[in-house]
Parts: sequence; C-alpha cells; structure tokens
Amino acid sequence: MAEMTISLPDGSTRALPEGSSAFDLASDIGPGLAKASLLARVDGTEVDLNVALADGATVELITEQSDDALHTIRHSTAHVMAQAVQELYPGTQLAIGPPIEDGFYYDFELPEGATLSDDDLAAIEDRMKAIVKANQPFERHELPVDEALEFFADHTFKAEIIKTVTSGSQDAELADEVGGADSISYYQNSDTFLDMCTGPHVPSTGRLGHFKLMKVAGAYWRGDTDRPMLQRVYGTAWGNKKALKAHLQRLVEAEKRDHRKLAAELGLVSWPEELGPGLAVWHPKGATIRRLMEDYSRDRHENGGYEFVFSPHIAKSVLWETSGHLDFYADGMYPPMELDGATYYPKPMNCPFHVMIFRDQQRSYRELPLRMFELGTVYRYELSGAVHGLMRSRGFTQDDSHIFATREQLQEELSSLLEFVLSVLRAFGFADFQAKLSTRPLEKSVGDDAIWDEATEGLRGALESAGLEYITDEGGGAFYGPKIDVDVRDAIGRSWQLSTIQLDFNLPERFELEYVASDGERKRPVMIHRALMGSIERFFGVLIEHYAGNFPAWLSPIQARVLPVSADHADYAAQVVAELKAAGLRADTTEPNEPLGKRIRRSKMEKLPYILVVGDDDVAANTVGVNKRGQNDPERDVAVSAFIERLKQEDDDRVIEIAELESADG
Repeated sequence: MAEMTISLPDGSTRALPEGSSAFDLASDIGPGLAKASLLARVDGTEVDLNVALADGATVELITEQSDDALHTIRHSTAHVMAQAVQELYPGTQLAIGPPIEDGFYYDFELPEGATLSDDDLAAIEDRMKAIVKANQPFERHELPVDEALEFFADHTFKAEIIKTVTSGSQDAELADEVGGADSISYYQNSDTFLDMCTGPHVPSTGRLGHFKLMKVAGAYWRGDTDRPMLQRVYGTAWGNKKALKAHLQRLVEAEKRDHRKLAAELGLVSWPEELGPGLAVWHPKGATIRRLMEDYSRDRHENGGYEFVFSPHIAKSVLWETSGHLDFYADGMYPPMELDGATYYPKPMNCPFHVMIFRDQQRSYRELPLRMFELGTVYRYELSGAVHGLMRSRGFTQDDSHIFATREQLQEELSSLLEFVLSVLRAFGFADFQAKLSTRPLEKSVGDDAIWDEATEGLRGALESAGLEYITDEGGGAFYGPKIDVDVRDAIGRSWQLSTIQLDFNLPERFELEYVASDGERKRPVMIHRALMGSIERFFGVLIEHYAGNFPAWLSPIQARVLPVSADHADYAAQVVAELKAAGLRADTTEPNEPLGKRIRRSKMEKLPYILVVGDDDVAANTVGVNKRGQNDPERDVAVSAFIERLKQEDDDRVIEIAELESADG
C-alpha cells in the first residue's frame, strides 16, 4: 500500500498508509496517545480524529489534558445536554448551543405547556450521564444545501440558520452551526439524536462526563425581543474531575465576592426599585471610595499632560446624526426628548463633545497631541435582563480621554498611553495583564490602507515595547480604526476587560477636523479614544470582587477604628481619632456600650484595615494597640505618631498586601 508522510509539531515525520486518519497517527505513535487524544489540528484547522489525512500534512494531536481541547469538550457536552432535553421533553426544538468561556449553553423551545427551572437540572444531568455511559460515537455527515433544507424542514430554528447563513449573512455565531455556503454538516450520535454543526467533536460521548449544569434562563431567539422567548440552560464542562472541582470551588469563592452582596453588606451602593434597573445610589462609604478613585485619576491625568473638560448630559439630534451614533448605535440610546422645536438625546458617549471642543478654534500642529480628559456620565439603554449591578448599568461615568495627534506622533503617543494605562491599573492592585490587538475588519471600513497599517503597527509596537502578552483578533477592529483591549486577572483568576485604546479615522472625517501643519497645509488629525477604568461603576465593582471587600488602606472609607477598652478610655479614643483626621487620615470610634470582643468582631466584619485598641497604658503613654487586618498577633504600645506616619506612608505608596487579596473574610 502506498505511504504518505505526516509532519509533527516537533519537526519530526511519520510514514503512514494512504488514507490513514489522525487516530491512526496517534495509534502509530503509541496506545497511550491514542487513548488520550480527542481531536487533531491539521495544517492549523481542528478536525475530528477520524478525518483522513493528506500527504504532507502537519498534524498536532490534542489530548484531554490540553486546554485546547476544552472548546470541543464543551461543544460536545452541549450536544449531549440537548439530546437529554429532547429525550425528557419529546418535541423540543433546538436553537443554538455554543461553547462559551468556562462552559456552554443551549437554547430550547419546549413543547407547549412545558417549562424548565433550576429544579429540573438534576434530572437532565442524570440523563446526560446515561448518554455518556452509552459511549455513543459522534458521526459527521454532510448534505448539499437543498437537501439539508429538506432534511431539517421540521427543525424550525435549524432551517432558519441554514437559510440565513447560505444567504451570505456574516453572523459568526450562526455560521458555527453549519458547514459552509455549499454544504451543511451535522453530527449524529444515536438512532434518535442528531444536531447540525461544523464540529469537530470528541470521538464518542464516553470521552465526556466531567460537567455540571448551572442554571436556567430566558433568551430571545437571536436576541430579538420580537422573536420567540427560548429557555437557555447553562453548564460547565472540563477535561477531568479535578479541573471541574477546582472550577466549582472558584464559583463558590466568586459568589462570596459578588459585588452586589458585598456592596449591601458594607453599605457602599444600593439599587432602589424606585430608580429602575441599572441605576444605583452611592452611600457615604461607597462615595468615599469613588472619590478616592476619581481623585487619583485626576491627579494622574493632570500630571500626564491632559486638559480637563466637561460636557452636558444631552445634545440635539444633529450631533448624533453627524457622529453616526443614530445610524450605528440608536438601539443603545435612550428615547429622544422633544423640546423647543428640537430633538434631544441623553448622551451614550462623550466623544462628539470633545470633537466640538477641538473644532471650536483653528488648531496648530504645535498644540498636538491635544489630550482631553473628562469624568463624563453617559446613559445607555441596556435590556433589563442584561443589567448586572455595577458591571452593566444604564447610567455610568467614564474616565474618558480623547487625544488628537498627527500621524507622525502616533507611535510615541500609543506607547506612552499604554504605559500610562498599565501604571494606573497596577496602582489599584492588578498585576496580571493580557491584551488583544484588533485589526481592520474585512467588511467595510473607513480610512486608507496606509494609515490603517501605521495605526495597527503603532499599537503592536506599543504592546511589544511594554512587554505585554497579546493575541491578535484579525478583522476584529471597529470600522473606524484598530484597537487594544487590556484585560486583568483578579485575585481568583477571573479575567476582566477594563481598558481600551481605540484609534478613530471616522469622527475627524465626519466633523471635518483640521490642524495647520508645519508646512502651512491643513491636515486631518488622528483621534484616539482611551477609556482606562472603562467606567467608574464597573471598575469599582471589579475592585470589590478583586479584594472581596478588603480594600487596601489607601482606598478604604475608614482606614482605622479606635476602640476604647471601657468608657474610661472613650475620651482618649476620640483624641486619637482627632489626631488621625488632622493628619488627613480616615478614622472613627464607637461607644463602649458592648463588650470589646464583640466590637472587634463587628469591626472585622466591616473589613477595616486597622483596629486600634486603647486602654490605661495607652492613655498614659499616648500609644495604641494595633490590630492589622489579616494578621493574628496585635502590636502593643505603638506610639500614635508612629502609627500615623506608617499609615500615611501606605497612602503615599498605595501599599497592597498579598494577604488582603487572598482573604475573603478579613
């Protein structure tokens, strides 16, 4: 039999009979690898193990131990869940079931009269386990489009997906459900269950099993409120029992850190029903932290060469028509108001206002780069089901900057911007960063090729000079420019997208912005959008969860509480508080109307950085006993002046103790 040569990732080669599959390759290398392999990557494309290989192909075998297998494990588990739901609820229509970060979901339209709740998840899990135990093989099939439409005629949502994608739709989520414009692929893993998708899948259901169903939710078909409301079941799936257990433990820890729960317990923020979804009020302690965050941001921007500006909360429709928001973002805007013969909209963005400031007078190259900064509150109409505490609000404040620069200044400005972003994030206790570089979209975009290339390479250069790991999202930029997104990992390993640096060739064109160059010619500036915290509200929510409410001393609304041992020491405690406040620190005391131990425990529950206990010896020597959060052994006989200097130094240095990040209970 004729042979073919297959290349492996390490550069070695393997001779196999023509027609051999990736599984045959794994078996040729060794039985252990054959048993562990779940799929293969052939010339960069992931495929099923039983796909026949071509001579000269480069093949990487992906095992159950690899993170690269998780996407496929979750996709396959979603199919098993769909099969279980259809077996339990005959007549169920399947919509889509993609893998997502840490898990998967599937949307279902159940038979009339049937509904799902979280109480039904255990029964679905039991049926899934039976399907896994049956070790059913995943078998791939392909059909021409016309035959597929007939084959899936009774599958309402699948038929619509075929028609939508084969008509040229760019909906990537739907495209993942089919095989292409000319043929449709589906997988079958029993006589009674099949599901349309592109794959790949694990070899059989028996290769799965480390999963947990999480919750039931509602979801409109294709996100359209005019389309059917479906039932969505979320789950998580992993390559082994240990990884699943670790993930579930992280979820328990995440629940303890939920910013909505901690905000209520610590008296920081609340969401009265009378205000409506996505709108919060800030209580004194939360407002203190917010003020500290904003003051730090203002100081950094003032020292970073930014000009402070302010803009109104509403504007006439002509501004949003010119900017393009009414064309591209109308669904995210609040309804218009008719006043004085004109139409006004609450602002969803600050950018057009900063453009107005730039355009108000003739600009010279000598003024550039011109950096504008505003803590500007914006309003976006998020669907009520999408609102999530401070993380996704309908009204929020952005630390918004817009920089107007020449093309020649781009590289230096972008490098400086990224360095600025990272230094501020580090000051708030983040140290683990990931970035994504999004390039020119394949569909329509504005700006000539040269400036897109310059801008993209400028962003790439900024990432590389900062030594920041990044991935490239080819074609993922906005139509008006490429961008960098910066994610941070919090104390329990979750990733949060916070900062964005976005280039814009569109608004300068739409508003006909110009500056006078050194040669006297009028030229277009390049506009850079830069949101550092993203929004103050969301950043604060992330901080609450990052620290589990144990804010470092420089951010804590109360840095130290002075507790008198008895009523005899109350006057001295008040004196110590006065000294701390005179030094610019935040301190309070409580009346000694309860036992000291009970007052200490209550103060610890408030997650205060320092509890100072004062008794007879302290009154005589002008000292305090220092109980620092996270440390078991109190310090005795610490001079008040020495403690003040220590705490002021923490403020200046923004000290962040590792123990504070790891302790969720203070």
